[in-house]
Amino acid sequence: MNIIIPMAGMGTRLRPHTLTTPKPLIRFAGKAMVEHIIDEIALSLGNGTDGDNVKIDEIGFVCGHFGEKAEKELIECASAKGAAGHIFYQDEPLGTGHAILCAKPLLHGEVIVAFADTLFTCSEKMLSGNTDAAHSDEQAEVVIFTSKVKNPQAFGVVITDETGHINGFMEKPQVFISDEAIIGIYYFRDGGILCAELQNLIDNDFRHGKEYQLTDALENMLKKNISFVKASVKEWLDCGNKDATINAHSHLLEQKPNLHYVSQDVTVSNSEIIRPCYIADGVILEDAVIGPFVSLEKKSTVKKSTLKHSIVQEETIIENSILTKSMLGIRTVVKNHNGEISIGDYSEVV
Repeated sequence: MNIIIPMAGMGTRLRPHTLTTPKPLIRFAGKAMVEHIIDEIALSLGNGTDGDNVKIDEIGFVCGHFGEKAEKELIECASAKGAAGHIFYQDEPLGTGHAILCAKPLLHGEVIVAFADTLFTCSEKMLSGNTDAAHSDEQAEVVIFTSKVKNPQAFGVVITDETGHINGFMEKPQVFISDEAIIGIYYFRDGGILCAELQNLIDNDFRHGKEYQLTDALENMLKKNISFVKASVKEWLDCGNKDATINAHSHLLEQKPNLHYVSQDVTVSNSEIIRPCYIADGVILEDAVIGPFVSLEKKSTVKKSTLKHSIVQEETIIENSILTKSMLGIRTVVKNHNGEISIGDYSEVV
């Protein structure tokens, strides 16, 4: 199994945090966002832990030129799953179809495409007979992960027949036709077929505006009677902006006990930790109340402050403050501030 993760977007709705750190590499609960996505995919596959499960062989990250440090971190994400990691560049914003085709060397055999701008939770072994089709997913060549939404007019949705097989797509339907939103995770039994359809878009210069879209390739595959089914995820967690990201972070900490962590290398003086929280190595707490739903990355310091429902990156200093629903970047300083705050890397509010 190969995984392709397009992640070249600018993450503009999450600025200022994405001005210096690519959105998929923003950390919370001890991992970068893209690591949480890979972990959930691995859970849905079983990741080769027994005979019925699927091993991840290669992971391709389609990105801009993020720099050597970021690329090394991505390769390490793949290695942690026993997979070979690869960096592919999308130098121009030419759409979702073009982004996937940038990873053409991995478009063979079984392939999962996962866009790195959303989080989800799923059932274990989702691709092993747990799709929504009445017939076995052994007959399906494509599985599209979906989630029921209250406002389908804001999303792309799938249209299914009575057996659960997909027979169409609709982008932002203004009249109700389906509430099964496409969340950006796709499985292809034969990545070579997808590769051919994407290449066909490029060769025929079939665009919407300036972009080559994955949906057009999927539509062409449907017309060729390739079998599509949907697989509903348990939850779909938006990380589009600061508030959505904090809500997703809090939800993950609440629902996944394995993410609760307080390092033994934390210095605690006259302070209280209200779980669930993630507190990394080298954190110093003095006269502080931390939690619930807080992530503190390495070597951060909190003194005479209260912090809840917040994400704090490494080597940050917080003093004499009461913060909630806040995001603080790497090596930031916040003093004498009460309420919500969102500041990017190397910033100060004093």
